[in-house]
Amino acid sequence: MVHSSKMLREAVQVATYLDDMYLDQADTRVIAVGERGGAPWAAVEHCLFYPQGGGQPADRGWLDDVEVIPVRDRESGLVVAVAPEGGKLPSLAVGQAVRVRIDVQARMTHAALHTAGHLIEAVGRLQGWEMLSNNHFPGQARIEFQAPQEDARLADPEGREEATAALRDVVAAAIADDLHVLARYEGEGRRVVHLDALHRAPCGGTHLRSLGDLAEVVLPTLKVKKGRIKVSYSATHRSH
Repeated sequence: MVHSSKMLREAVQVATYLDDMYLDQADTRVIAVGERGGAPWAAVEHCLFYPQGGGQPADRGWLDDVEVIPVRDRESGLVVAVAPEGGKLPSLAVGQAVRVRIDVQARMTHAALHTAGHLIEAVGRLQGWEMLSNNHFPGQARIEFQAPQEDARLADPEGREEATAALRDVVAAAIADDLHVLARYEGEGRRVVHLDALHRAPCGGTHLRSLGDLAEVVLPTLKVKKGRIKVSYSATHRSH
């Protein structure tokens, strides 16, 4: 199955996963088909699937009743659905009506971790630290910082625990205040995520509506290695 350049030029995809991250299913249509590494793929007009990127794992999803993995196709720029290893897609044609859906629990888990990551970045910056990297994967979530100048508090275990306690207090206060989380498209079409007035950062991930939707945000004592401040964390979505 080989896609044509004309088909890809005409394919217009809506990133529905960014427009409404709480939407769990949608009726849409196939806009392109092709192959990736010898495996067939299909792209739909209203894309509910978040592809892995920005430190966040991909959604688990289904195209009709077939489980798929969303990936970003480099050539077309589309988010395409491929079958998991050992699986296969049904025969699909451009224009065909399909129903897409996602694993809502997985989506909420990933969104909670990504939202909590922005919050931890914000409170780290309040300490004067600069963010170096982030990871929002379950079981691996962490934000790594660097202090512009040596922070004497971090030289011993007691000081590191005090610094972590200060982070925990600010995180808990922001969650208690239920700060609003909002994404806006700003200069040059960049999508910027705001935690009310506390923080803003360019981001293409999925997030909760507000910090009050975060639950069980846990920060173990931070670690310091070769000048990098590593803040690990876990978080879940609060059930209402």
